[in-house]
Amino acid sequence: MTNNLDTQKISSSLSPFGYLRRWFFAGLLVSAPILLTGYIIWLIVDIIDGQVSQLLPAHLNPQEYLSFHLPGIGLIIAVITIIVIGALTTGFIGRSLIKLGERLVNSVPVIRSVYGAIKQIMETIMASQSDAFREVVLVEYPRKGIWAIGFVTGTTKGEVQNMSSENLINVFVPTTPNPTSGFLLFFRREEAITLEMGVEEAVKMVVSGGIVTPDDPRANRTRASLNKTAAKTSGKKSGKMSAKKVQAKVATKKAAT
Repeated sequence: MTNNLDTQKISSSLSPFGYLRRWFFAGLLVSAPILLTGYIIWLIVDIIDGQVSQLLPAHLNPQEYLSFHLPGIGLIIAVITIIVIGALTTGFIGRSLIKLGERLVNSVPVIRSVYGAIKQIMETIMASQSDAFREVVLVEYPRKGIWAIGFVTGTTKGEVQNMSSENLINVFVPTTPNPTSGFLLFFRREEAITLEMGVEEAVKMVVSGGIVTPDDPRANRTRASLNKTAAKTSGKKSGKMSAKKVQAKVATKKAAT
């Protein structure tokens, strides 16, 4: 009731300019995410359409036979091409061609390094059993007393692990507002504090610079347990009260008889 009265007082004290300002920011809060999302999707589709159109011969380009520009054709062609390549590589002939192509690529020094790194990253991301970017942790970086959000990408292996007597984990610490860039750091497992927030929630927090902060699930569980305890307590109290009423009625009947 008090909150409603306070809201009414604030609303009544607003000037016409105050109303316009309030409505503007309310509309901006609703429309900005929708418009930005639509613009990013349109930009990606437009870039893919442009790249695919340049690769296609004129007689195979559907846009040459249309009197108007139809967005998304390049994206559809790219998706179909990827599906066809995936279907071909699952067969014996396709796997043989892939191995032959990889041998040719690995024979070129610079291209070999770039191709190997990209392939390893894609295999890590796409692997169903991989723990890449599935665990959010809090680590002290770049020095003690300063904390940063990171993503565990796996356990450290190879020469890096062999050079340390401790069991290390790979932690990717993203930058704000672009989480695709960041730093690969190696921590002892006990130095990383595991958070309960999901990867998507952590990415939102990083991109927004901390403006968007997810709720603490531990606090929600605490409130839920407190509510359950309060409900049980009130139930026990009501049960005791009803028992007392029954006893009082029985005593009254005995006294009357």
